[in-house]
Amino acid sequence: MTTQKTPQTQTRTSLFSRIEEISIAACLGLMTLLTFSNVVVRYVFNGNILWALELTVFLFAWLVLMGMSYGVKTRFHIGVDVVTNYLPPPFKKYCALLAVFCCLVFSVILLVSAWQYWYPFIGKLAFLETQDIPMPAWLDFLSHWLNEGESYEKIPRFIPYLALPLGALLLLIRFIEQLFLILNNQTTSLIVSHEMEEKSDDLTKQEAPR
Repeated sequence: MTTQKTPQTQTRTSLFSRIEEISIAACLGLMTLLTFSNVVVRYVFNGNILWALELTVFLFAWLVLMGMSYGVKTRFHIGVDVVTNYLPPPFKKYCALLAVFCCLVFSVILLVSAWQYWYPFIGKLAFLETQDIPMPAWLDFLSHWLNEGESYEKIPRFIPYLALPLGALLLLIRFIEQLFLILNNQTTSLIVSHEMEEKSDDLTKQEAPR
């Protein structure tokens, strides 16, 4: 299986790769920092960071939703290739096209549903806030844009909920990218072949210093 990308493909997807990687790293780092800080405050100073739990939950949601598309790119999603490995290359390509078509349909449905769920939160439901997370002063301009000038005390819900349509959009883009890779005969699967994983592990063991 060939998965090499042309320079044009790498340039086209570099922006999305950067968004995914930065989002995942930031979410994971902030989650770790918040959890550790809350433990220290609770058991050392007998206090509590009231908004830490809610923010950690939202960060985990962002981590998962951004990780969907990153998983397609890095091919760490779970898949079964027992049958397709025994097919001749033309049929293997047809199976890959069928699989990516199903994934594209799912991604479109997910994106439309996510948009329909999120959009009211920047419209008639823009006044709804999170439970505990305080509103930073530098985001006060949002109250003039979306809340008729009434200041937010907590972060409005449309900010953390933005992960839904954004994650679905990135997922759709990644599957479109996979479709072009399959059509251009640069790959024949959406997952890493188990045989390739075994060969890679064997090669790593052989090259390891003794």
